[in-house]
Amino acid sequence: MSRRRAMACLAWAGAGILWTLDGGVPQGVPLGGASAQAAPSITGNALSFVQISDSHIGFNKTPNPDPAATLQSAIERIRGAARRPAFMLHTGDVSHLSRAEEFDTAQQIVNGAGLETRYVPGEHDVIGDDGRAFFSRFAADTRGRGWYSFDQQGVHFVALVNVLNLKAGGMGYLGDTQLAWLADDLSARSHSTPLVVFTHMPLWPVYPAWGWGTDDGDRALALLRPFGSVTVLNGHVHQVLQKVEGNVRLHTAMSTAFPQAAPGNGSGPGPWKVEASQLRQTLGIRRVEFASLDGTPRLDDATLVS
Repeated sequence: MSRRRAMACLAWAGAGILWTLDGGVPQGVPLGGASAQAAPSITGNALSFVQISDSHIGFNKTPNPDPAATLQSAIERIRGAARRPAFMLHTGDVSHLSRAEEFDTAQQIVNGAGLETRYVPGEHDVIGDDGRAFFSRFAADTRGRGWYSFDQQGVHFVALVNVLNLKAGGMGYLGDTQLAWLADDLSARSHSTPLVVFTHMPLWPVYPAWGWGTDDGDRALALLRPFGSVTVLNGHVHQVLQKVEGNVRLHTAMSTAFPQAAPGNGSGPGPWKVEASQLRQTLGIRRVEFASLDGTPRLDDATLVS
């Protein structure tokens, strides 16, 4: 893939995504800016929420020496959305090195949105202590395991943790205990219940050579496939990619800190340097409309500088 093509792929992304579920059909809605005025009409029963990912607070290298500033820009867009979302999801790598001061800064900025925020950890959030500091701060009611579920307006949300017990350079891992919990959690739900699953690393093998996937993700997807509407959201790869498997739609998200190269473009994963003047063009806002559960979503994108 050429660098130009890779940049085009990165421009599909959003530093914040306002996801709307109306009658079980997920739609992406722009956050702030003129494009918000063109958002589709939504019924009073719709549920709107925000996804952000990969803040990497504490990172200070050339690709973005101030990720707190770009996270702040994303939060300002969320706060300025034409329709206030019900809550926010953060799909991991809140911090860069799992330090208390990094968590403090991230939490202070995210709280500026004035929204309840649900978190899952990234691999950068569990360095050195298997996530104990992260879980005590961001998932205290999960008894240190980090996975959980909740219901909102007829939609069932499931948070999965796939960043523990990783091999160096390897893919994500859920484990037998978490998968058994997931099977039990879903067994109480009608297959007509819309599901939103959020985690950090992709559940499908985006690019195994770079560890972009989850070793036992296929076991989780097998549990999800019987449901009529499943939306899976993750971060980790710092760019937008999509895969559709029947009623299961899987979406990766952009970082609010820095881009990564497209799969296979370069020697390996890691921060990808772009010109400082172009950085916020790779940290944009994405609108997605799902016309039907069987259709292909329409993307309408705006960058942070548009």
